[in-house]
Parts: sequence; structure tokens; C-alpha cells
Amino acid sequence: MNKSNLGLPIGTTLDRFIKQKQDQFSSATGELSQLLRDIALAGKIINREVTNSGLLDISGGFGSKNVQGEDQQKLDVIANIRFTRALKNGGMTCAVVSEEEDEIIHLNPDCRYVVAMDPLDGSSNIDVNVSIGTIFSIYKRISPVGGPVQDEDVLQKGTEQVAAGYILYGSSTMLVYTTGRGVHGFTLEPSLGEFVLSHDSMTSPEDGKIYSINEGNYLKFDPWVREYVDDCKEKGMTARYIGSLVADFHRNMLKGGIYLYPNTQKDPNGKLRLIYECNALAFIVEQSGGIATNGEQRILEIQPKEFHQRTPFYLGSKKMVETALSFIKSTETVAG
Repeated sequence: MNKSNLGLPIGTTLDRFIKQKQDQFSSATGELSQLLRDIALAGKIINREVTNSGLLDISGGFGSKNVQGEDQQKLDVIANIRFTRALKNGGMTCAVVSEEEDEIIHLNPDCRYVVAMDPLDGSSNIDVNVSIGTIFSIYKRISPVGGPVQDEDVLQKGTEQVAAGYILYGSSTMLVYTTGRGVHGFTLEPSLGEFVLSHDSMTSPEDGKIYSINEGNYLKFDPWVREYVDDCKEKGMTARYIGSLVADFHRNMLKGGIYLYPNTQKDPNGKLRLIYECNALAFIVEQSGGIATNGEQRILEIQPKEFHQRTPFYLGSKKMVETALSFIKSTETVAG
């Protein structure tokens, strides 16, 4: 038996954990707690679909493109439907904005919360049994409750998130979330159908030896990115890149590392979506002790101007991100 785990409240389910945290605040209404439960329920359903995808003929391409111009996988569409339906039926969400949809999905106008989500990140990896995930952010609406949700309710800075998280579908299925008071991870116990607390108060190592980047685009990166990657190699660091953002991020947060998705000549504004992907993970990494930036600005302080806005993305262990940013400054000094 690992004595270091003796103090961990093994057996604490997600529902019980949420209830305990809610009881600490006299002003809590229970709405956010129920919303997190709705997301967890949808995650269990998607876990079932992912696990059985090879048997149910729901893997592979759907035959259409999403609003991003990317080929949709069958499970992309299924996940989008499952999460939207769970949030509608849960009755705590006024609207959803999804990577898979062009416009706001209006649900329950009398509710206070807006959910931004990437229903299934890394879905192109489904057919080869590689880990994939769901990413979500939760905001309080700005417009009056009861009326239609407005663009301003969605186009909020990441600093305004009241909760964010991800679900990782891998060798085990995990739900990780934060409400701004630490990061907590729950592993799905299949025989019980319950998420059980497995990683309480998760922290990211201050430094690490893993760098994650698609080196196939090396020649298209800005000079400072190439110099940083070369420096990582010279220092004998380990390159790890799965191609599923959630999986790459999760590994680096636990083990110490940096994830880089720079802008390229083809994608001068970067490729990852600020609202659906970057804000949530930036909130989580900061709560775990790390840093998230677009190279010039803290991710959480970027003011979105459109739903599907993209951004360069660098996040991970504090010292590794700081070192990467120092290459920007040195490049600018040489250029100047």
C-alpha cells in the first residue's frame, strides 16, 4: 500500500465532493453544482460511445465540415448533441457555444450560465485508439436573465470564467475541473458509473523536461520558436506530442512540461480556439501553478472579438514557459 495515499479521501464521488464544496458558501444556490453534474453525466455517455465506437460504426468521418472548415468525425457530431441535450435537460444553462456550431445554441432563457465547449477534442485520433477529450468553460451571463442570450454573454475574457475543466477519455476516463480554488481530478469507476476523487488539489511542477509541439511545422515557425525547440534538444529534453490537446496538456501538468501551438505562415493567428479550448486550459494551468500566454499577453486577459477566434498558445510549467518567452525577447533584441 502506498502510504502517501492514506490521507487522500478515496471513495469521495464527484457528487459528494461538489456538495461539500457548495456547503462551504452560504450564498451558494446549487445551480453551478448541478451544471457540473450535467457535464459529468454527458461525459459518462461520451465515454460509453468512445469505448464502443469500433463496435457501433460511429468512428470515422461524418462526411461534412464544421464551422472551422475541418472534417467532422461521427463522434464529433454525437458528442455535440449529447452535451447540448444534457445541458438543456439539466435546466441550468441558458446557452451553449460549441466549436461545432456557427451560432449560439439557445437553451433555457431563465438560467444564468453560458457554457463554451469543444465537445470532442482530438477526434481524428479516435480511429487509432489514441486519447481524446472534452473541454468546457462556464461563464455567468451579462444580459438580463429571461431574455435572449447576447453576444456579450459569450465574448467574455477568460478571467470571467466561474469554472472550467476537461474530460480525458484514455486508459482511464478522468474529469478535471476548477472553480478558481484549486484543481481537482476524478477518475471514472466503470463498475459503479461514478467519478471518484483521485487527484485532489493538483499542482504542476514548477519546471519540467517535456516539450510538446508539432515539429512537422518547424520550418513554418517564427525564428524564436525554432530557437527554443533547438534549445530543448540541446538540453536533452524529451519530445512528446500526441496530437490531442487535452492528453498533451494533462500529461505535462502532472509531469512538468510545456505545450506549444505557435502561429505559422498558414495560420498567422494560430489555430487553437480562444473561447473553446485555450481559456479553459489557461484557467486550469494557472490554478495549478503554471502559465498560459499567446506569446505577448496572458491568455485569460485577451478580449474575444468573435466566437471562433484563434490564438497562438503556450502553456505549462512556470519556468519552462518563462524560458520560452525569453527567446521572444532575445529575438526582438537581435532584430532591433
